[in-house]
Amino acid sequence: MRALISVYDKMGLAEFAMGLTELGVDIIASGGSSHELQSHGIEHMQIEELTGFVELLDGRVKTLHPKIHGAILADRGKDAHMKDLKFLDVEPIDIVVCNLYPFSSNPSIELIDIGGPAMLRAAAKNFAWVSAIVDPKDYTGFLEELKTFGTITQKTRKTLAKKVFAHTSKYDYLVSSWLEESKLDRPATLDLAFSFQRELKYGENPHQRGYLYQGVGDSFWKDPQWLLGPEPSYLNIFDLDAAWNLVNSFETENAVVIVKHANPCGVALGESLYDSYVKAFDCDPVSAFGGVVAFAGEVDSEIAGAILERPKADVLVAPSFTEEALSVLSSKRKNTRVVVLERPKSQRWSIRTVSGALLVQEVDVVESTDRLPSVTQRNLTPSEIDDMEVAWKVCAATSSNAIVIVKDKRAVGIGCGQQNRVDSARIAVGKAEGDAIGAVAASDAFFPFPDGLETLAAAGVCAVIAPSGSIRDAEIAARAAELGISFVFAANRHFRH
Repeated sequence: MRALISVYDKMGLAEFAMGLTELGVDIIASGGSSHELQSHGIEHMQIEELTGFVELLDGRVKTLHPKIHGAILADRGKDAHMKDLKFLDVEPIDIVVCNLYPFSSNPSIELIDIGGPAMLRAAAKNFAWVSAIVDPKDYTGFLEELKTFGTITQKTRKTLAKKVFAHTSKYDYLVSSWLEESKLDRPATLDLAFSFQRELKYGENPHQRGYLYQGVGDSFWKDPQWLLGPEPSYLNIFDLDAAWNLVNSFETENAVVIVKHANPCGVALGESLYDSYVKAFDCDPVSAFGGVVAFAGEVDSEIAGAILERPKADVLVAPSFTEEALSVLSSKRKNTRVVVLERPKSQRWSIRTVSGALLVQEVDVVESTDRLPSVTQRNLTPSEIDDMEVAWKVCAATSSNAIVIVKDKRAVGIGCGQQNRVDSARIAVGKAEGDAIGAVAASDAFFPFPDGLETLAAAGVCAVIAPSGSIRDAEIAARAAELGISFVFAANRHFRH
């Protein structure tokens, strides 16, 4: 049995190669892999000895040779193939161990691997006879199976082959994405390379299966740390994503966001993280039950105690939790999931499925409101300007039609997901009750009629922001002036469906 080793990532290589040698496997190695084996005194043949050619073009050509690919691709069950190998004076290669240049670490022409993918794909295609190993994590299990049975089963070879094709597909996607000429270009094709990460308890409903897949780009879902509680569900992940993105959109570590069914039901930017949590919860205590609570800063034991005093949250997420906080939470909230996530990275595209197709759009970017003037005679106060900034961000993260009322950097009323804007305004006002007096409101799209605006003003709201774009913009502005409130026209609509 012969193995060809040509790897970039040398993790665990020496131990694996030593294990192969002890099991009677002859090793052929190229370039840096050969140097690694030499440094550990592991006997092997250099690839030049097999091919009769030295590396060419600064190493760009070293494994692209008939004696390599013929030995990998030969079907041992076909006499013609074996005669060709005899003509080449080469023995079959039974194991190919290869991983690729880390293109995503520093995208460049020189990190586009050619020989590696070619060898891997050849070995994976011929999995009936050849084992293709692309992941160092598979070394231990491979050696155990080879030692136990003296061979590798076809089931294992097929599993390794599937892993290879998934890996090279993701690699090609990274390269093709990098080769787009401009960030303004739309992708010509979307070769979505997502790999299985975990099975979820179920989908949106118990009769639906659910899974989480991870894409090739940077994402805080790559390595979440689930510290406490049961396995996450589909809806936990969905709501977590919404909560974590919103809480990190604020430029303070004191922000707290509570999300239920993908919509914020509590948001606050208080004097401390503890203060923010209490205020965010008080926005809508009924909806907060069973929700996701996202903290922009570290959760300590004081906050953990406040959490235990209130109805159960399904998930708590933060950049970190103190050991004392985890001890408090684990003592009484064993069914509450606690997770640590990295800060969100900027994303370019938003992708959603429709039946048999994809809808792709640029990610919505929420503009600042701090310099937008009122179109009525009533000017905004500094505190109202701050509240408007909060209301605008929360509104953009809320399902349309959306109305958000904010006072003292705390959401006091949120109306969302309604077929008309006036119903959303009524829901927001009803939740805010007396807190609407002197508050600021945001609407994710223009007011088609004055009724929604009038509902807010009647509740005591003193300033409103909404996009322009209605044929009744002038009428709406005039009505705001009659009502004695500030009114700000934003440049962009922020629908969210």
